[in-house]
Amino acid sequence: MADTTLTTAAKLTIKDFQSDQDVRWCPGCGDYSILAQVQRVFPEFPHKKEDFVAVSGIGCSSRFPYYMDIYGLHGIHGRAMAIASGVKMTNPKLDVWVATGDGDGLSIGGNHMIHMLRRNMNIKVLLFNNQIYGLTKGQYSPTSQMGQITKSTPMGVIDPPFIPVSLALGAGATMVARAMDRDPKHLQDMVRRAEYHHGSAFVEIYQNCNVFNDGAFSLFTEKDTRDDHVVYLEHGKPLVFGKSGEKGIRLNGFTPEVVNIKEGSHSVNDLLVHNEQDSTLAFILANMIHNPDLPRPMGVFMALTRPTYEEMMQEQIARAKSKRGEGDLQKLLDGDETWVIQ
Repeated sequence: MADTTLTTAAKLTIKDFQSDQDVRWCPGCGDYSILAQVQRVFPEFPHKKEDFVAVSGIGCSSRFPYYMDIYGLHGIHGRAMAIASGVKMTNPKLDVWVATGDGDGLSIGGNHMIHMLRRNMNIKVLLFNNQIYGLTKGQYSPTSQMGQITKSTPMGVIDPPFIPVSLALGAGATMVARAMDRDPKHLQDMVRRAEYHHGSAFVEIYQNCNVFNDGAFSLFTEKDTRDDHVVYLEHGKPLVFGKSGEKGIRLNGFTPEVVNIKEGSHSVNDLLVHNEQDSTLAFILANMIHNPDLPRPMGVFMALTRPTYEEMMQEQIARAKSKRGEGDLQKLLDGDETWVIQ
């Protein structure tokens, strides 16, 4: 029988992924762009519509499954990864996506996040990072910046923030990337990369909350400042940025620094060349966030290949069945290893 999956998927359009629910985010919210880019890209993927699943926890980002006309589940706070893991293990053929926020995914759900990523489950995570709790009206989150004035920190945040990309790298995710709501084409590319990566994919998305933390990422998202403050990561290419491509990043030991490649003292041959398979380099790039004189990296920091959790689990199950048969649950319950409490 011919495989009709690709043929079926090719017929899908953006409208097939738009639900009949009114989108209820604040006017101007960056979530609208993220939703739109996902809906534009999903029809390209080689899956039947019924094989897509979206899972979320609690937060503005977690309304995502309502607005996607696919199977979805709106879970409880911080438990999206646990639910998504169960879905994937039960039916590995499903294309499972998690929509979460910096609060839902890195605070109450942080434990589930790191363990799903380290297990390398073939699950795609879109983490909407607006550096604030938006749904509950403006408390500080795990990514809020030091000194940031919020409803719960009237004198300024005193917690050092998480760097989501560094956290995902440290947890063992096999693909880690960063994108922005106001760079739609690049965001689409990162969603594609996540889809075609076989393993745990983590995409941090800078998302503007125009009500409680407006302009948090404007230096990187606005057209008049983006070129001088963002460097796009491309595998095998040197790190060049600036309005006329006049600047680049080179390594001084293990420390990245900005050099001008148009003044003559340095050339493009001196620059750091990105390598998605170099995990040490990925950490160096992730930690560029600590230096305000360095541009903010966008793109895929790392993409590695190793067996997924669900594949190894299925292999173990098959091996056990070949040795011991299908098993009998009732026989197990009625077995010798039981006792009666008097």
